[in-house]
Amino acid sequence: MMPYIDDSPSSSPHLSSKSRGSRDTLSSGSLESTKSSEPDLEKGLEMRKWVLSGILASEETYLSHLEALLLPMKPLKAAATTSQPVLTSQQIETIFFKVPELYEIHKEFYDGLFPRVQQWSHQQRVGDLFQKLASQLGVYRAFVDNYEVAMETAEKCCQANAQFAEISENLKARSTKESKDQTTKNSLETLLYKPVDRVTRSTLVLHDLLKHTPVSHPDHPLLQDALRISQNFLSSINEEITPRRQSMTVKKGEHRQLLKDSFMVELVEGARKLRHVFLFTDLFLCAKLKKQIGGKSQQYDCKWYIPLTDLSFQMVDESEAVPNIPLVPDEELDAMKIKISQIKNDIQREKRANKGSKVIERLKKKLSEQESLLLLMSPNMAFRVHNRNGKSYTFLISSDYERAEWRENIREQQKKCFKSFSLTSVELQMLTNSCVKLQTVHNIPLTINKEDDESPGLYGFLNVIVHSATGFKQSSNLYCTLEVDSFGYFVNKAKTRVYRDTTEPNWNEEFEIELEGSQTLRILCYEKCYNKTKLTKEDGESTDRIMGKGQIQLDPQALQDKDWQRTVISMNGVEVKLSVKFTSREFSLKRMPSRKQTGVFGVKIAIVTKRERSKVPYIVRQCVEEIERRGMEEVGIYRVSGVATDIQALKAAFDVNNKDVSVMMSEMDVNAIAGTLKLYFRELPEPLFTDELYPNFAEGIALSDPVAKESCMLNLLLSLPEPNLVTFLFLLDHLKRVAERESINKMSLHNLATVFGPTLLRPSEKDSKIPANPTQPITMTDSWSLEVMSQVQVLLYFLQLETIPTPDSKRQSILFSTEV
Repeated sequence: MMPYIDDSPSSSPHLSSKSRGSRDTLSSGSLESTKSSEPDLEKGLEMRKWVLSGILASEETYLSHLEALLLPMKPLKAAATTSQPVLTSQQIETIFFKVPELYEIHKEFYDGLFPRVQQWSHQQRVGDLFQKLASQLGVYRAFVDNYEVAMETAEKCCQANAQFAEISENLKARSTKESKDQTTKNSLETLLYKPVDRVTRSTLVLHDLLKHTPVSHPDHPLLQDALRISQNFLSSINEEITPRRQSMTVKKGEHRQLLKDSFMVELVEGARKLRHVFLFTDLFLCAKLKKQIGGKSQQYDCKWYIPLTDLSFQMVDESEAVPNIPLVPDEELDAMKIKISQIKNDIQREKRANKGSKVIERLKKKLSEQESLLLLMSPNMAFRVHNRNGKSYTFLISSDYERAEWRENIREQQKKCFKSFSLTSVELQMLTNSCVKLQTVHNIPLTINKEDDESPGLYGFLNVIVHSATGFKQSSNLYCTLEVDSFGYFVNKAKTRVYRDTTEPNWNEEFEIELEGSQTLRILCYEKCYNKTKLTKEDGESTDRIMGKGQIQLDPQALQDKDWQRTVISMNGVEVKLSVKFTSREFSLKRMPSRKQTGVFGVKIAIVTKRERSKVPYIVRQCVEEIERRGMEEVGIYRVSGVATDIQALKAAFDVNNKDVSVMMSEMDVNAIAGTLKLYFRELPEPLFTDELYPNFAEGIALSDPVAKESCMLNLLLSLPEPNLVTFLFLLDHLKRVAERESINKMSLHNLATVFGPTLLRPSEKDSKIPANPTQPITMTDSWSLEVMSQVQVLLYFLQLETIPTPDSKRQSILFSTEV
């Protein structure tokens, strides 16, 4: 039978709680039974009894776990001296090191505490027992030091000996519930972790007890002394304890393990908040990192948690309004990126100048602030979790891949969870404290946290051919999207066409993706849902179903040889075949000098317009016309890559002045036409804004006085040669019309400036500020970023101007040109 606290039935519940909440109900029940007229002191002392009864119950459970470890020790030791030992004496000594001593210490403590709690009075003293227990913590030091070795030895022995493997999976601990003959099965690994878990919680127990011991009580100084010893001991071993993921044990001997954690942005009453979320085996917890004060270690504050049995992904009905996601204008995000690149530049400069570390530390702090801000402001894809009690929470994620991954992990784990529960405040506090030790994602995923020798990622262009996929069980309409990381988060960069009604899609589409410090390429395979009525509205949008997803690391070494490399990505039974080729920025952005006189690509714009007797090259007019005819509502027009083979076919047709070019265009995907137009401007031997005037544009955009800036920029624009100016104004009008449909095509003026800025302004090789053979790749990438961003700003400036006043002579020619 379990020990009782005293003989009167009204206050003799079992010490060990039957259900998660019972210990709490005990304490509240006992408080209610004390008459309200009694002073608070009495209440505190009453509470002290309940805290102690809880300590007794947990001691009993702990002793049963230590007993379970000791049980196999005797027969194993006996067998070690025979001709067929299961383990050698040395192995037994290593695996069960100090367990007998720990058992003796805690047995003595339990045997001393038990009778005192049974003969309870408010004057009862227990401080001496806790003081003695604290003074024996040294045994734990030896246990903890040996813990890793013990675990490794046990693992090796299990692999080498089936009999021991069987024993170590089935260690029986007597259950401390109703009757003594019930036992629970535990693994050796679980039980060996108990002392580590126990010692890390020793101070919590003392805190609880001290809280309910009046200062005047004779126990108070003794408990304070015990707490001081425990705290000193813990801080000395805390660094050494690297808790296994099992560190948080739940009652009933189950294990709560951490499965996944990461930083996420939560939407709270319209404001974005940075959170650290933890998925445990039975619950999902959202925490906030507290500000660190004066060198204290990290601490988390729990914002909320949901038991997995109560969690669902909210389906939003048509009638329900989706919470409004506050979008941050692209210009602001870009300004942050510019700041980040500038600070990185400064850090590199200080390092080269060997300046004091204080300057660099200050810059790194600034960088961290900017990068955290960018991470907070950029995601805008909703990920909602819903608690059965009616409360919903919204996170913002930048990648569908991550959103799908979280959903899969949670759903997978939910299959193993059957019971709802709630944590007491102490349990919740312990769990939140454990997050510091358990977290796997220690830093916000930013460049600031990368070591200097770590790869800064790739800068340049990645060509990807999505060939085909196999392994689908049934015919469906399939397409793929590609995501890459830049500035610490993932963005969607390309999408294949939908291959209808097939189990083996053959896309064979090539995309050119710009990389900004990227390290990973992700691919997602979707089934297109055309039947709108059948769709579950998840997160307030009609979702095509993700059929599979996978990723590959972009290894700078492997991608250096500039040749195509084939690879296969496997994902849940589906295999997608890809080819990738990388061109670094210093090569991809070169304008090649051209002596070519025939054709239109790579030929000076003045030569082409003169030959055609037009103001705007035929290729520009044709592409713009076709896009205005059927591409204005295409999502991501100009941003989403077209199929490279189509673009090359169109390029060849324009170069030989093929009469069927308009027929070809009408049959092609509109993204290929957009790609052809961009390629034409990119291959001009001199930028549309000319090499001569480019530096002036870059300086003009940096002027702070708006009036001076406008005057300077317009004068520069009107100084361009006529074909360049007229072509630019023709294109500018078109891009403004594209942006008018932004609500449908998702292309803002800023998005268009990002796509076209470098294409129209990037200078020829000799005029670029970038060293031809950079010795320090990092500084090269950052000055590139700054230069590219400046080009975007120049184009954006003209896109945002209401009207561009032009002298009469030019105006007439412009009017004339649009009719050509």
